Amino acid sequence: MSHVTAVPAADSAVALAHFQSTLQFETDCWDVHDALSSAGEGRTGFILLDVRSPAQYAQGHVPGAINLPHGKIIESKLAAWPLDTLFVTYCAGPHCNGATRGAIRLAQLGRSVKIMIGGVTGWLDEGFELARPEMPEAAPVVGT
Repeated sequence: MSHVTAVPAADSAVALAHFQSTLQFETDCWDVHDALSSAGEGRTGFILLDVRSPAQYAQGHVPGAINLPHGKIIESKLAAWPLDTLFVTYCAGPHCNGATRGAIRLAQLGRSVKIMIGGVTGWLDEGFELARPEMPEAAPVVGT
């Protein structure tokens, strides 16, 4: 017996329910990129939040992302968006829990939220470019 088989796998109905439910909480870099590439300005159906620090955001961020550090997510900073707005959070990558912290704060405020799994690391792994200050695209930073 190996560590893989020591705990039996869930039956298929339980596994199906589990894996389907993850898509209610997560999206991936490819799907975000596809939505950003194929939708017109402001027509993605979600607001992409980079929840890292402004300094990290300035070093490179997903094009179109708005910088709102997870510790600064409060209702007044979300007032510009309708209550039914879907937010997608991301941070540095799988080694970072900032996207989860941001998602928790948004959910506590009654907002719909998903996490972009992989974060910046996943974005780069997919071969996508980051926006940087010297590049023409300059996503807004939500007030401090």
